Amino acid sequence: MGKKSQTTTTKTVLGDTTTSNPYATARTNNSGTVSNFKDGTALSSVYNFVNRNIDSLLDDYLTPNLNSLTNQAKLKTFRNNLESETFRNLENGIINPLSKRNMIRSSQAGDLYRNLSNQNSASIEDYLADLISQSQENSAKMISNLLTYYLSGADYLSDMQKQSLQTSTGNATKTSETSGSGDLQRILQLAMLAAR
Repeated sequence: MGKKSQTTTTKTVLGDTTTSNPYATARTNNSGTVSNFKDGTALSSVYNFVNRNIDSLLDDYLTPNLNSLTNQAKLKTFRNNLESETFRNLENGIINPLSKRNMIRSSQAGDLYRNLSNQNSASIEDYLADLISQSQENSAKMISNLLTYYLSGADYLSDMQKQSLQTSTGNATKTSETSGSGDLQRILQLAMLAAR
């Protein structure tokens, strides 16, 4: 009496694949592909550092200040060098030669030290202004370099995912399922559509 219709459904099951190298691992199955950097690698370190510190790096760029570790170290070095150079020049170039000739009084030496101290203070103020202006430029360079490495790592992970997906697709299996329905099934479906 009735014809039977048949429906064929094909299902692809990806092969469970893990792709690995010294820097990253990617795993693909029917749920998708997940990739991660291996802990302790340079790519992992840069990725984690940028994720943890990008907010403070941007703050340092937008509002440079002298409190950063780098700026404090530079300032300390500048002050130490300035003080030692100043003392050496004053003692060896002025005070000692004049003292040997009895050509300087202690009050004059005190005036020389005060004047030199004022000149050093001015030099430090100029250096601080330069340090602040350089700080923003240095922050920009560091952020740019870090983001270049960070994005290179992201590209690396993307390539790992593609490789894992290709391998998994090559290992995929296909299954087909055929189902049939008689006239009664088709009549019920038509009746339900007509009732809407």
